[in-house]
Amino acid sequence: MCMTAMVACNQKKSETADLRLTQQTDSLNRIIAQKDNEINDMMATMNDIEEGFRAINAAEDRVSVARQGEGASAAERIRENMQFIKQRMQQNRELINKLRNQLRQSSVKGDELRRTLDNLTQQLEEKDSQLKALQAELEAKNIQIGELTEQVTDLSTDVSNLKEETTQKSQTITAQDKQLHTAWFVFGTKKELKEQRIIEDGEVLRSNFNQSYFTKIDIRVDKEIKLYSRSAKMLTDHPSSSYTLTQDANKQYVLRITNPEQFWSTSKYLVILVK
Repeated sequence: MCMTAMVACNQKKSETADLRLTQQTDSLNRIIAQKDNEINDMMATMNDIEEGFRAINAAEDRVSVARQGEGASAAERIRENMQFIKQRMQQNRELINKLRNQLRQSSVKGDELRRTLDNLTQQLEEKDSQLKALQAELEAKNIQIGELTEQVTDLSTDVSNLKEETTQKSQTITAQDKQLHTAWFVFGTKKELKEQRIIEDGEVLRSNFNQSYFTKIDIRVDKEIKLYSRSAKMLTDHPSSSYTLTQDANKQYVLRITNPEQFWSTSKYLVILVK
């Protein structure tokens, strides 16, 4: 009986020890599972943060490419990518705060995780500084573009004004040139010339004569004047070497100006008396 009692007692102790070991194992497994879940959650958060930084870098590259382009489409792409970068930066900022809270509340006290969190925080701060610099650069470029547009507008206005001024000057020069090479001639009988006050008291062109009675010519073009008369006398003074006064086949006089510049140098009015 004593032997039986001792065996039963030893068996009970063994069962108690096995139960305690099983309970300890279950507790340890629960702790390990909890830590695994916490680590998995934090790793998932870190992966999201890393993916956010990758997307931000890609968007920055797109902004750099767009800055080399021109026109409204390039500006629109820059605005869209900058908006995307700002949104992902905000998401990463929220994810890093989430990771910080997870690590604070976690039973996992790994130094490596804390160093990773510090590195992510530093990376976020650096990216934030880069974003501000990029934003400032784009704003400065917009200002330069605005100034350039204003300069181009001013230049276009200047060109337009210059073109108008050139046109006006050209018209003035043309008018002056035409006036410079314009002369007037008249031929008629003494009676006709007196009636128009071209001859008055034996003087030629001395009073308020009728200028409309004269014919206007371009001295560069009109170098021959038919007088339709067998009698012709020059009443205005012109160098004799600059013209000829000869008769045609019908014995009617024709004035041929051989040197226009010299002929008209003394007077731009020509008066010839005919019968």
